[in-house]
Amino acid sequence: MILCIDNILTSTELETAIAKLETAKFIDGKATAGWHARLVKNNSQLPQGSTALEIVRDIINVALQRHVLFQMAVRPHIIRPITISRYDIGMTYGTHVDNAVMHDPLMRSDVSMTLFLSDPASYEGGELIIESTQGEAGFKLPAGAAIVYPSSTLHRVEAITKGVRLAAVTWIQSIVRDPQQREILFDLDTARQTLFEASGKSPAFDLISKSHANLLRQWMEI
Repeated sequence: MILCIDNILTSTELETAIAKLETAKFIDGKATAGWHARLVKNNSQLPQGSTALEIVRDIINVALQRHVLFQMAVRPHIIRPITISRYDIGMTYGTHVDNAVMHDPLMRSDVSMTLFLSDPASYEGGELIIESTQGEAGFKLPAGAAIVYPSSTLHRVEAITKGVRLAAVTWIQSIVRDPQQREILFDLDTARQTLFEASGKSPAFDLISKSHANLLRQWMEI
């Protein structure tokens, strides 16, 4: 499931994050790429130990914990420490797949997330392109919005032709490994919440809740 989620960050959180990043020093992004991704990765990122990185990470982590839609869609077990990337004019990230196994902490990557930090009107290019059996789809979301998608997909970031693109990226190990199962649970959760809002706690709501809970018991891995 590919899902765009609006308003991960509030306007105040976004302003604070951008203010920290505007004066921060970035390094070559190849430092954290896998051996094959280094061949196509051309961006910069905040280094470990950066004060700005720690502040922005804290802001985003709090936002992800409170965001109900993110929690429903992803069902996170482990969220990898967030990376802050910067793309200046000419920078790009060619087609690649994210590493299946990541370290510090040791985890399996099930879901990838890009949180857009720059106003899309402030730069040209920089679309996140995700490949699937239906073809390619491009995403360039409002500042503060995020996209989550299976880490198993091929994807790329188009070259920047004007301005600067700032984004936060992370990977999640879900308590439900299979993306189709996560989507089923998400649909059931959405349906039961809609039903509850329309008619309260009813026999139909109870049956959907029972099915949702029992599928989660069957599929979860912790």
